[in-house]
Amino acid sequence: MPYSVTPTSLPEVLILEPKVFGDTRGFFFESFNARDFAQCTGLDVPFVQDNHSKSAKGVLRGLHYQIQHPQGKLVRVVSGSVFDVAVDLRRQSPFFGKWEGVVLSADNKRQLWIPPGFAHGFLVLSESAEFLYKTTDYYYPEFERSLLWCDPTVAIQWPTENAPLLAAKDAAACHLAQAEVFSAR
Repeated sequence: MPYSVTPTSLPEVLILEPKVFGDTRGFFFESFNARDFAQCTGLDVPFVQDNHSKSAKGVLRGLHYQIQHPQGKLVRVVSGSVFDVAVDLRRQSPFFGKWEGVVLSADNKRQLWIPPGFAHGFLVLSESAEFLYKTTDYYYPEFERSLLWCDPTVAIQWPTENAPLLAAKDAAACHLAQAEVFSAR
């Protein structure tokens, strides 16, 4: 198998570690293969959009989600390192309001699968980081919502002692108690 897959404390959030082939010249690995992804995870999801961001140390992006057209995301870092977080926003889930955090880096080459119905964000730990993510639906700005990164009811343990650098929309994000969340239909 080209990946090893490890469930997290939120069982649907998965850590994927690719099989890396390396020698003195460098390394090679398949970063994505739809057939192998489906076989390793049991998920047959269509990815329709790839995104790439670069951020400086201390930047926190998130916690973002789309209330309509929810996106599943397969994320990884190609330069630097981040602390990546998923928060379950599915009201009927036994894990509603719970979070999982994983360090993703160019060195560890880990990927994280975040299903639809979760908020997602990351904090840059290195001097800068380049972050790639595949999404299962398109970006619709009118449906984007943000959960406040420091909501005490969610209580994410961000690995920083300093206030992060935030976009205005993230600084003005909602607490979980006021956030639009996902309900079963």
